[in-house]
Amino acid sequence: MISAGHFLMFFIGLETASIPMAALIAFDKYRHNSAEAGAKYILTALFSSALLLFGLSMIYGSAGTLYFDDLPAHPLQIMALVFFFTGMAFKLSLVPFHLWTADVYEGAPSTVTAYLSVISKGSAAFVLMAILIKVFAPMIHDWQEVLYWVTIASITIANIFAIRQQNLKRLMAFSSISQAGYIMLGVIGGTAQGMTAMVYYILVYAAANLGVFAVITIVALRSQKFTLEDYAGLYKTNPKMAFLMTISLFSLAGIPPFAGFFSKFFIFMAAFEAGFHLLVFIALVNTVISLYYYLLIVKAMYITPSDNPIPTFRSDRCTK
Repeated sequence: MISAGHFLMFFIGLETASIPMAALIAFDKYRHNSAEAGAKYILTALFSSALLLFGLSMIYGSAGTLYFDDLPAHPLQIMALVFFFTGMAFKLSLVPFHLWTADVYEGAPSTVTAYLSVISKGSAAFVLMAILIKVFAPMIHDWQEVLYWVTIASITIANIFAIRQQNLKRLMAFSSISQAGYIMLGVIGGTAQGMTAMVYYILVYAAANLGVFAVITIVALRSQKFTLEDYAGLYKTNPKMAFLMTISLFSLAGIPPFAGFFSKFFIFMAAFEAGFHLLVFIALVNTVISLYYYLLIVKAMYITPSDNPIPTFRSDRCTK
């Protein structure tokens, strides 16, 4: 999908990645939530793919070809851009195409949720930027306007809803929606600096997010606990897991000197130099908001007392 130079090959790659993902989400067949999440994912994926394919049909109808390098500018491609971006926004879980994310993240097995939040989001971001620059470059002002408002809505709405969550998987779902908005800051300028900043941001986000989901997965497998209250006192029983969770959350929040601070700095700088000053300011304000709900998890692990803390875990290879 990432290396495609033809829209048909791109679409085949997209669907080849999406269908097995639905099977992974519904993999835990003994849990009702997993099957429900798989059904929700495949239905929304089919709907978004239909919209995207409808946009591709407009491109073929107006240009007679689907090769990226051979597509001429045509008025009909404005509608094609709208449908194409709508389909990709579903994959990236950008607002207002994000409603499936929290339910799917909560219902899927924790390891699958970690994979879904990192791999699919990163690959979709790479493809979106490549196609916007290669194919829709003549309409750069049109898609920049769309990305501008979608980015603001994604960052703001996701952060507001994340504050209200008690289930950690749902909280991380809204966090991933917000992070997708930050990734769009690297796309909106359409510059080489933005592409470089986006690649670095996705790599750092992937490492930090996998660290958070590693702890969530271990706790879920050993104790079947998912809520914020369940993590109260984790530092006393499992200090190493609490430490891993803390540094991962600080990186996601963009606190120096962690790598997440530099990834946010680079992606903000790329958008600022592209002329989107107000957008960067709004993103900075939302970074402060996101810090609040990340620190709620840290507060629960280190400060909040608990009468029934998560028990101490030891790996199978531990000899002491």
